[in-house]
Amino acid sequence: MSDYTFDDVTVVMGTYNEEEAIGSVLADIDRVTDGRAAVVCVDGSSDRTPEIARGMGARVIEQEPQGYGVAVRKAVLTPERPVVVTTDCDDTYPMERLPDFLDRINEGYDVVSGDRISPRPETMPALNRLGNRAFATLASLLLGHRLHDVTTGMRAYRRDLLHRIDWTENTGLSAELLMRPVARGYRVTEVPIDYDERAGETKLDPIRGGAAIARSILRVGFAERFDRRLDPTSERVERVDT
Repeated sequence: MSDYTFDDVTVVMGTYNEEEAIGSVLADIDRVTDGRAAVVCVDGSSDRTPEIARGMGARVIEQEPQGYGVAVRKAVLTPERPVVVTTDCDDTYPMERLPDFLDRINEGYDVVSGDRISPRPETMPALNRLGNRAFATLASLLLGHRLHDVTTGMRAYRRDLLHRIDWTENTGLSAELLMRPVARGYRVTEVPIDYDERAGETKLDPIRGGAAIARSILRVGFAERFDRRLDPTSERVERVDT
């Protein structure tokens, strides 16, 4: 098995006008990893987010705002370190769980995905909880494997996996980043995590954004099923642990 440490980890995120929360998120990462994890922010902000991030030691890649997936795709493909952790920059995800995610990578998993839904978070609006459960149910039906949270922003990946798959979605990239590894037989596990109330205002319209995510899940799910029919020797994921 691998024996990675935080010297082998890069934490990445797309940032867009998150000056209220970015300092807290970066401070938590620094504290939990003892300053050993690298941080990459792909930023399209018009506020002080990139200034704050650079001041706290993060590498900031500036680009024009083109949506969630464009920023996160750039973020996950940039690091040179062998373990890539994604998180959001709104202070909702528990950085204190980073050691647990790294432990699972060292156990041999290719993807470790934070499950916000199973713990029934009261900090998540009811409409969001309902939508996220529906997304997970839809993805599970398409892939034939039970998934609990396909739109979470907190995951750990082996870097080589991220470079072996072509990522196509924008708003729905978070679901795609879980669905394609599951469909292609990578070792994937879901880990229940707490989910805090976000700092700052959400940028995603729940109706339009939700419809875009559902379309992405359908596209990815049908594409992966079609690909497997063309290649009957391809393997399915061995299991998804919770």
